[in-house]
Amino acid sequence: MAGEGRVRRHDPERRTRILDAALDVLVTDGTAGITHRKVAARADVPLGSVTYHFSSLAELQAQAFAWYVEQRTAEFEELFTKVEAHQDLVEVLVELVQGGPSRRRSAVLGFELHLAALRDPTLRALTQKWTKDSRAVLARFTGPEIAGRLDALLEGLIMHALLATEPEPREATRAAIVQALTPVAGRET
Repeated sequence: MAGEGRVRRHDPERRTRILDAALDVLVTDGTAGITHRKVAARADVPLGSVTYHFSSLAELQAQAFAWYVEQRTAEFEELFTKVEAHQDLVEVLVELVQGGPSRRRSAVLGFELHLAALRDPTLRALTQKWTKDSRAVLARFTGPEIAGRLDALLEGLIMHALLATEPEPREATRAAIVQALTPVAGRET
């Protein structure tokens, strides 16, 4: 019949689904394994939808990482909303390191981003902003010097937790965090 065209589905969330699917692929296959086809299959969209929304694989990856950082920054901020005392802060930080599967997924994405940023200046700028924002949250409770030290410790502890064949005892994690929160003698916090 003349005049009949292909029916388009109204799907305002498609772009976000594609970004979420790209993050899922990055978790399972890393930056070296991401493809338009894998993302399309994971998002349950036609391959053309992925290439329509993202002109290149590099753009898709960069925007997926930016989407991840946006979400993660908001989640990180939310973690600290109920911190009222030093012990509350310690417990939030221990849980950040020791958290379950959802924390693992997030940590894998964070490290994939950091590795990709080694070769991509745009992603490096994204990681620097993310670090600055995270440290600003921590500094509200610790001051800037301790926040920087604590941020580095947390990243190291999280990486070790990802790679460990046996989980680190919570008490060991807690002790490392408490020590990092202790001001260095002779310096301001």
